[in-house]
Amino acid sequence: MKLFISSRIPESILKKLEGFTIQYHDSNVPLTKEELMEGVKDCEILLCPLSDKIDKEILNSSSTLKMVANYGAGYDNIDIEEAKRLGIVVTNAPAPSSAVSTAELAFGIMLAQARQIVQGEKDLRKGNFHGWRPTYFLGNQLKGKTLGIIGLGNIGKNLAKRAEAFEMNVVYFSRTRKEDFETEHIRYADFDTVIQKADFLSLHTAFHPDLHHMINKDVFAAMKNSAILINAARGPLVKEDDLVEALKSGEIAGAALDVYEFEPKVTKELFDLEQVTLVPHLGNATYEARLEMGEACVDNIMDFGHSKKPRNQVNG
Repeated sequence: MKLFISSRIPESILKKLEGFTIQYHDSNVPLTKEELMEGVKDCEILLCPLSDKIDKEILNSSSTLKMVANYGAGYDNIDIEEAKRLGIVVTNAPAPSSAVSTAELAFGIMLAQARQIVQGEKDLRKGNFHGWRPTYFLGNQLKGKTLGIIGLGNIGKNLAKRAEAFEMNVVYFSRTRKEDFETEHIRYADFDTVIQKADFLSLHTAFHPDLHHMINKDVFAAMKNSAILINAARGPLVKEDDLVEALKSGEIAGAALDVYEFEPKVTKELFDLEQVTLVPHLGNATYEARLEMGEACVDNIMDFGHSKKPRNQVNG
């Protein structure tokens, strides 16, 4: 059985797949659509990162493709309906460490933006640090501030725990209320109330077409002028043009982003705004999370190779 791996993966995971005939793109530079189509042309299994868009055309470019194993918990990069129509199995790779790692990253960029850590480090490197001064790079402490969380799944819960440890108040909105998780400092509210109360608004909902641009000019208008937006979920949740305008006009105070609407492309105007912290999609980029994901991919592929239903199949 031939396996096409379209991106570099950890060496220990690659070794576990040595029983397959492997075509391996040993690079973090993404393949073009044409290269992906050429790669899947005569393989049975595609192992790809969630940054590879596997659309209808790619799925139809191979008469042998039987499985797409996504290296990541999300799978909105794959045309699931077309894969199902073609009888192609699609799997994802959830990992408990991914939720912890992403929550840590979200908390980290929130703290970095609140205290202007990245901006201060850049200023120091430019030679502009002349010693302690009472008004030099003032930021805001987190204690006593309100963190608004949209989506209280595993990532949102992990973030809320860390915020509570920093003596923040948490108000969350989720499709399903998590009453058993609520405490004196973690409370449920409707979407509009969370938007209005948040000093920091952090997004942790899975992407669905209905949620495209859920954070837009109307939301920014309802937020506090002192509020900071954090997005470590999915880029298309935020209309970046509206975000740029909200930042330029002072409608909100700042943003900390790990994902982007047109990723890997980043809206150019964001680079020119000092009140923004930009990170290259590092949410679950930890050894723990990526190895757990890799193990899940191996399990799925091995299940399929032994004619079993993969344990993380998402399309049937």
